[in-house]
Amino acid sequence: MQKILGYMRKAITEFDLISDGDKIAVGVSGGKDSLVLLAGLVRLRSFIGIDYELTAITEDPCFGGVPGDYSEIEKLCESLGVEYVLERSRIGEIVFDVRHEEHPCSLCARLRRGALHNAAVKSGCNKVALGHHYNDAVETFIMNLFVEGRIGCFAPKSFLDRREITVIRPLVFAPEVEIRRAAKREALPIVKSKCPADGNTMREQTKQFLAERERQDRGFTDRIFGAMRRSGIDGWGYKEK
Repeated sequence: MQKILGYMRKAITEFDLISDGDKIAVGVSGGKDSLVLLAGLVRLRSFIGIDYELTAITEDPCFGGVPGDYSEIEKLCESLGVEYVLERSRIGEIVFDVRHEEHPCSLCARLRRGALHNAAVKSGCNKVALGHHYNDAVETFIMNLFVEGRIGCFAPKSFLDRREITVIRPLVFAPEVEIRRAAKREALPIVKSKCPADGNTMREQTKQFLAERERQDRGFTDRIFGAMRRSGIDGWGYKEK
Protein backbone atom coordinates (compact mmCIF):
# COMPACT_ATOMS: atom_id res chain seq x y z
CA MET A 1 0.00 0.00 0.00
CA GLN A 2 2.99 2.30 0.50
CA LYS A 3 3.53 2.62 -3.26
CA ILE A 4 -0.13 3.55 -3.75
CA LEU A 5 0.09 6.20 -1.05
CA GLY A 6 3.15 7.64 -2.79
CA TYR A 7 1.33 7.84 -6.13
CA MET A 8 -1.69 9.44 -4.47
CA ARG A 9 0.36 11.98 -2.56
CA LYS A 10 2.15 12.99 -5.79
CA ALA A 11 -1.16 13.48 -7.62
CA ILE A 12 -2.71 15.44 -4.76
CA THR A 13 0.34 17.73 -4.66
CA GLU A 14 0.84 18.20 -8.41
CA PHE A 15 -2.81 18.82 -9.24
CA ASP A 16 -3.91 20.50 -5.96
CA LEU A 17 -6.65 17.92 -5.51
CA ILE A 18 -7.44 18.30 -1.80
CA SER A 19 -7.53 21.30 0.56
CA ASP A 20 -8.22 21.85 4.25
CA GLY A 21 -11.92 21.64 5.03
CA ASP A 22 -12.88 19.50 2.03
CA LYS A 23 -15.67 16.98 2.46
CA ILE A 24 -14.98 14.32 -0.15
CA ALA A 25 -17.49 11.84 -1.52
CA VAL A 26 -15.60 8.72 -2.58
CA GLY A 27 -17.40 6.88 -5.37
CA VAL A 28 -17.24 3.24 -4.27
CA SER A 29 -18.46 0.82 -6.93
CA GLY A 30 -17.07 -2.17 -5.07
CA GLY A 31 -14.28 -2.75 -7.60
CA LYS A 32 -10.58 -2.86 -6.70
CA ASP A 33 -9.87 0.71 -7.87
CA SER A 34 -12.52 2.43 -5.75
CA LEU A 35 -11.73 0.33 -2.66
CA VAL A 36 -8.00 1.05 -2.88
CA LEU A 37 -8.84 4.74 -3.37
CA LEU A 38 -11.00 4.75 -0.24
CA ALA A 39 -8.43 2.90 1.89
CA GLY A 40 -5.67 5.16 0.58
CA LEU A 41 -7.53 8.38 1.35
CA VAL A 42 -8.20 7.14 4.89
CA ARG A 43 -4.52 6.40 5.49
CA LEU A 44 -3.25 9.58 3.86
CA ARG A 45 -5.44 11.67 6.14
CA SER A 46 -3.29 10.66 9.12
CA PHE A 47 -0.03 12.12 7.78
CA ILE A 48 -0.48 14.26 4.67
CA GLY A 49 -1.10 17.43 6.66
CA ILE A 50 -4.48 18.26 5.09
CA ASP A 51 -7.69 18.23 7.13
CA TYR A 52 -10.53 16.62 5.15
CA GLU A 53 -13.60 14.44 5.70
CA LEU A 54 -14.69 11.36 3.75
CA THR A 55 -18.05 9.88 2.84
CA ALA A 56 -18.20 6.67 0.79
CA ILE A 57 -21.07 6.54 -1.68
CA THR A 58 -22.22 3.51 -3.67
CA GLU A 59 -24.66 3.96 -6.53
CA ASP A 60 -26.21 0.55 -7.17
CA PRO A 61 -27.68 0.41 -10.72
CA CYS A 62 -29.47 -2.85 -9.83
CA PHE A 63 -28.53 -4.72 -13.00
CA GLY A 64 -31.24 -7.20 -13.97
CA GLY A 65 -33.54 -5.48 -11.48
CA VAL A 66 -31.69 -7.16 -8.61
CA PRO A 67 -30.12 -5.08 -5.80
CA GLY A 68 -26.42 -5.73 -5.29
CA ASP A 69 -25.01 -7.02 -2.00
CA TYR A 70 -22.72 -4.34 -0.56
CA SER A 71 -22.81 -5.54 3.05
CA GLU A 72 -19.05 -6.21 3.05
CA ILE A 73 -18.40 -2.67 1.80
CA GLU A 74 -20.54 -1.33 4.62
CA LYS A 75 -18.51 -3.35 7.13
CA LEU A 76 -15.26 -2.05 5.62
CA CYS A 77 -16.42 1.55 5.94
CA GLU A 78 -17.44 0.94 9.54
CA SER A 79 -13.97 -0.44 10.30
CA LEU A 80 -12.36 2.58 8.61
CA GLY A 81 -14.58 5.04 10.46
CA VAL A 82 -16.09 6.38 7.23
CA GLU A 83 -19.74 7.28 6.71
CA TYR A 84 -21.33 4.99 4.10
CA VAL A 85 -24.21 5.88 1.80
CA LEU A 86 -25.87 3.29 -0.46
CA GLU A 87 -28.34 4.52 -3.06
CA ARG A 88 -30.12 2.22 -5.48
CA SER A 89 -31.52 3.15 -8.87
CA ARG A 90 -33.13 1.71 -12.01
CA ILE A 91 -30.17 2.66 -14.22
CA GLY A 92 -29.36 -0.95 -15.11
CA GLU A 93 -32.95 -1.61 -16.10
CA ILE A 94 -33.19 1.60 -18.13
CA VAL A 95 -29.99 1.01 -20.08
CA PHE A 96 -30.31 -2.72 -20.79
CA ASP A 97 -34.00 -3.62 -20.50
CA VAL A 98 -35.84 -0.45 -21.57
CA ARG A 99 -33.48 1.29 -23.98
CA HIS A 100 -31.72 -1.89 -25.20
CA GLU A 101 -28.63 0.22 -25.93
CA GLU A 102 -26.33 -1.26 -28.56
CA HIS A 103 -23.39 0.53 -26.92
CA PRO A 104 -24.56 0.83 -23.31
CA CYS A 105 -21.37 1.93 -21.53
CA SER A 106 -21.52 5.63 -22.38
CA LEU A 107 -25.14 6.12 -21.29
CA CYS A 108 -24.72 3.96 -18.19
CA ALA A 109 -21.59 5.84 -17.11
CA ARG A 110 -23.29 9.20 -17.68
CA LEU A 111 -26.36 8.25 -15.64
CA ARG A 112 -24.28 6.77 -12.83
CA ARG A 113 -22.04 9.85 -12.68
CA GLY A 114 -25.10 12.09 -12.45
CA ALA A 115 -26.56 9.97 -9.64
CA LEU A 116 -23.24 10.00 -7.77
CA HIS A 117 -22.91 13.77 -8.11
CA ASN A 118 -26.45 14.28 -6.80
CA ALA A 119 -25.78 11.99 -3.85
CA ALA A 120 -22.54 13.86 -3.08
CA VAL A 121 -24.33 17.20 -3.03
CA LYS A 122 -27.08 15.74 -0.84
CA SER A 123 -24.40 14.51 1.58
CA GLY A 124 -22.92 18.01 1.83
CA CYS A 125 -19.73 17.16 -0.06
CA ASN A 126 -17.80 19.70 -2.15
CA LYS A 127 -15.62 17.13 -3.94
CA VAL A 128 -16.08 13.71 -5.53
CA ALA A 129 -13.11 11.32 -5.71
CA LEU A 130 -13.08 8.70 -8.47
CA GLY A 131 -10.81 5.67 -8.80
CA HIS A 132 -9.49 6.23 -12.34
CA HIS A 133 -5.85 5.24 -12.52
CA TYR A 134 -2.82 5.63 -14.80
CA ASN A 135 -3.90 2.94 -17.27
CA ASP A 136 -7.45 4.30 -17.40
CA ALA A 137 -6.05 7.66 -18.49
CA VAL A 138 -4.04 6.18 -21.36
CA GLU A 139 -6.94 3.96 -22.44
CA THR A 140 -9.32 6.93 -22.47
CA PHE A 141 -6.87 8.97 -24.55
CA ILE A 142 -6.56 6.12 -27.08
CA MET A 143 -10.35 5.61 -27.26
CA ASN A 144 -10.95 9.31 -27.81
CA LEU A 145 -8.33 9.34 -30.56
CA PHE A 146 -9.37 6.23 -32.50
CA VAL A 147 -13.11 6.06 -31.77
CA GLU A 148 -14.13 9.73 -31.56
CA GLY A 149 -11.35 11.21 -33.67
CA ARG A 150 -10.32 13.78 -31.07
CA ILE A 151 -7.40 14.42 -28.76
CA GLY A 152 -8.47 14.48 -25.14
CA CYS A 153 -8.84 12.68 -21.84
CA PHE A 154 -10.65 13.06 -18.54
CA ALA A 155 -9.00 15.65 -16.28
CA PRO A 156 -7.21 14.90 -13.00
CA LYS A 157 -9.35 17.67 -11.51
CA SER A 158 -12.46 19.35 -12.90
CA PHE A 159 -15.08 21.74 -11.50
CA LEU A 160 -18.74 21.05 -12.29
CA ASP A 161 -20.39 24.44 -12.10
CA ARG A 162 -23.93 23.08 -12.39
CA ARG A 163 -23.44 21.02 -9.22
CA GLU A 164 -20.77 23.27 -7.68
CA ILE A 165 -18.58 20.28 -6.89
CA THR A 166 -15.06 19.35 -7.96
CA VAL A 167 -14.23 15.90 -9.33
CA ILE A 168 -10.77 14.63 -8.40
CA ARG A 169 -8.83 11.51 -9.39
CA PRO A 170 -6.07 10.84 -6.81
CA LEU A 171 -4.99 7.52 -8.41
CA VAL A 172 -4.00 8.89 -11.83
CA PHE A 173 -0.30 8.13 -11.27
CA ALA A 174 -0.94 4.61 -9.94
CA PRO A 175 -0.53 1.72 -12.44
CA GLU A 176 -3.35 -0.82 -12.43
CA VAL A 177 -0.97 -3.64 -11.54
CA GLU A 178 -0.01 -1.87 -8.29
CA ILE A 179 -3.67 -1.27 -7.44
CA ARG A 180 -4.43 -4.94 -7.98
CA ARG A 181 -1.55 -5.93 -5.69
CA ALA A 182 -2.65 -3.49 -3.00
CA ALA A 183 -6.24 -4.74 -3.09
CA LYS A 184 -5.01 -8.30 -2.65
CA ARG A 185 -2.55 -7.49 0.13
CA GLU A 186 -5.18 -5.51 2.04
CA ALA A 187 -7.79 -8.26 1.45
CA LEU A 188 -10.32 -5.67 0.34
CA PRO A 189 -13.87 -7.03 -0.14
CA ILE A 190 -14.24 -6.66 -3.91
CA VAL A 191 -17.80 -6.88 -5.23
CA LYS A 192 -17.93 -8.57 -8.64
CA SER A 193 -19.65 -6.45 -11.26
CA LYS A 194 -22.99 -7.80 -12.50
CA CYS A 195 -23.01 -5.57 -15.56
CA PRO A 196 -24.18 -7.60 -18.61
CA ALA A 197 -21.47 -5.92 -20.72
CA ASP A 198 -18.63 -6.59 -18.28
CA GLY A 199 -15.51 -7.80 -20.11
CA ASN A 200 -16.98 -7.10 -23.54
CA THR A 201 -16.50 -3.35 -23.95
CA MET A 202 -14.50 -0.92 -26.04
CA ARG A 203 -12.36 -0.22 -22.97
CA GLU A 204 -11.53 -3.91 -22.63
CA GLN A 205 -10.56 -4.04 -26.31
CA THR A 206 -8.38 -0.96 -25.84
CA LYS A 207 -6.78 -2.52 -22.75
CA GLN A 208 -5.89 -5.61 -24.78
CA PHE A 209 -4.54 -3.48 -27.63
CA LEU A 210 -2.25 -1.57 -25.26
CA ALA A 211 -1.12 -4.77 -23.57
CA GLU A 212 -0.15 -6.26 -26.94
CA ARG A 213 1.70 -3.09 -27.97
CA GLU A 214 3.50 -3.10 -24.62
CA ARG A 215 4.64 -6.68 -25.20
CA GLN A 216 6.02 -5.71 -28.61
CA ASP A 217 7.41 -2.32 -27.59
CA ARG A 218 8.20 -1.92 -23.89
CA GLY A 219 7.45 1.60 -22.66
CA PHE A 220 4.70 2.25 -25.23
CA THR A 221 2.14 3.14 -22.54
CA ASP A 222 4.58 5.35 -20.63
CA ARG A 223 5.37 7.34 -23.77
CA ILE A 224 1.70 8.03 -24.43
CA PHE A 225 1.22 9.16 -20.83
CA GLY A 226 4.32 11.36 -21.12
CA ALA A 227 2.97 12.94 -24.31
CA MET A 228 -0.31 13.73 -22.52
CA ARG A 229 1.59 15.49 -19.75
CA ARG A 230 3.94 17.41 -22.05
CA SER A 231 1.04 18.59 -24.21
CA GLY A 232 -0.87 19.84 -21.17
CA ILE A 233 -4.24 18.70 -22.55
CA ASP A 234 -7.23 18.73 -20.20
CA GLY A 235 -5.25 19.80 -17.15
CA TRP A 236 -2.53 17.14 -17.48
CA GLY A 237 0.34 19.61 -17.76
CA TYR A 238 3.17 19.82 -15.28
CA LYS A 239 2.82 22.13 -12.30
CA GLU A 240 4.63 25.42 -12.88
CA LYS A 241 7.73 25.79 -10.82
